[in-house]
Amino acid sequence: MAGLLVYLAGPGRANEHEEPHLVAGDSALMAWHDDNELNRDAALDVANALDRAHQFYKTVVDGGHVFHCSLSLAAEEGQLTDGQWGAIATDFMKDMDFTGDGGKAPARWVAVRHGLSKNGNDHIHIVASMVRDDGTKWNSWKSKYKSQQAARALEKKYLLNQLGELRAERGFTPAEQAKAVRQGLPEVERHSLARKVRTCAAASTDEAEFVRRARQEGLLVRPRYAAGRTDVVTGYSVAERPRKGERAVWFGGNSLGRDLALPKLRTGWESTPESATAAVAEWNAAARNRRPANPGRERLQPSVELWNTYANDISALREKLAATPHGDHAAWAQAARETSAAFGAWSRRIEPTPGPLADAARELAKSAQLRRYPTRPAVAVPSARGAAMILLAATSKSDRAAYALMFRQLAQTARAIHDMHKATDDLRRVRGLAAAVTAATKAVEASATAQTTLQPLTMEALREQHPGASEEALRARLIAERSRGGSPFPTTLTKTDRTLQAAGPVRPQEPNRDHHPNPGIER
Repeated sequence: MAGLLVYLAGPGRANEHEEPHLVAGDSALMAWHDDNELNRDAALDVANALDRAHQFYKTVVDGGHVFHCSLSLAAEEGQLTDGQWGAIATDFMKDMDFTGDGGKAPARWVAVRHGLSKNGNDHIHIVASMVRDDGTKWNSWKSKYKSQQAARALEKKYLLNQLGELRAERGFTPAEQAKAVRQGLPEVERHSLARKVRTCAAASTDEAEFVRRARQEGLLVRPRYAAGRTDVVTGYSVAERPRKGERAVWFGGNSLGRDLALPKLRTGWESTPESATAAVAEWNAAARNRRPANPGRERLQPSVELWNTYANDISALREKLAATPHGDHAAWAQAARETSAAFGAWSRRIEPTPGPLADAARELAKSAQLRRYPTRPAVAVPSARGAAMILLAATSKSDRAAYALMFRQLAQTARAIHDMHKATDDLRRVRGLAAAVTAATKAVEASATAQTTLQPLTMEALREQHPGASEEALRARLIAERSRGGSPFPTTLTKTDRTLQAAGPVRPQEPNRDHHPNPGIER
């Protein structure tokens, strides 16, 4: 107890603690301590008061007798007053059965406020004794669940952003954040890995292709086998390639996102005995750091026809969403996951470092992660999965008009998801998506303008690109292109002359031993 209070009243690990003081507590303790700034001596006095029952009765509590939790707001919610935090803390401790309102003896507690966190979050720390004033123990059974229920009720009562019980994004640890800062990275590894995995999963038609795409994107991949087996894969882990002198940090699929666990991913892929056998072969190759067992369409360049086909698929998806009830959470989550993957693929191709497109992908991913997924089979709906595939394979020779059409369809789908959140009063998702899609649109428009300045589009260039088109069609395309300012080009070039046609199955080809799409994988 003393160590915790001294820490809360001290400067903090990054000197982020400012003016530590009490905003609430049990009546006996608050009668002796006011809201003056806490120093070390005052913190020790508070700790002794909180510890009195434990010291007097010598009650043994398994796991320790100190209760500590924090209540925090998102940075965009601003700050509350001491009075508001005091009222929230008092209601929270009543709901957690510390105050003795239910007929039991009360337990001693205080709420400490010491400024914003490193991320700008307004918050308080609640510290309590788990030994009541009569020597009995506070019941900690399901305390985590009860605290979440209490927090949801407080969000409604005090008109705060409501997180709800529907969606939940995976968090990251302080160590991950510190590593990103130390290496000068724009985001933590967990977020970059999640975006790449989500994109590769959406771009793939089966599990084997997913493994190959993940490796092609530079990820380290390893399977988790069933006990005593090497032909049954039950999960997976991925990692970024470590810098020299550092070790790889592995993340399981479920720890990246609730929608990225292997069983959840498998619901979106074809499943046959042949595909299962092919998947095991690719997992084994990844585990042994060998070349892909049977490279497939991930090495092929999409045709112009496919751009139009997949853009039309996104348009059909948006029309389907317009008639989808807001309560069909599984359908909206699926649409958000696939649209997030497409934005992630676009970011992968045109952003040297994660920027507005990556931010849009992450905001959409938050809408894709449900706490509980329905057990009923998913209803077939138009898909945006093709967009992720074609954007991953895009080159600087890809058709400008198709690029522009694809982005408009994706942006409109993201706005449809935004409108769903608005209709359901999910204000946090509304604000996040609105800002992210607006920023992504501006980034794409800026990139398009720059490309058009460098390579102005002319009728002669259009005749070369579309030799069979009429003059009227070419003129209409030229007007449309100039009115939009063109379209961004991916910076990554692909050395391939093979073309993925719009129709017909793709037959896997033997790997070229002289050229590998991602040098170093075989090592």
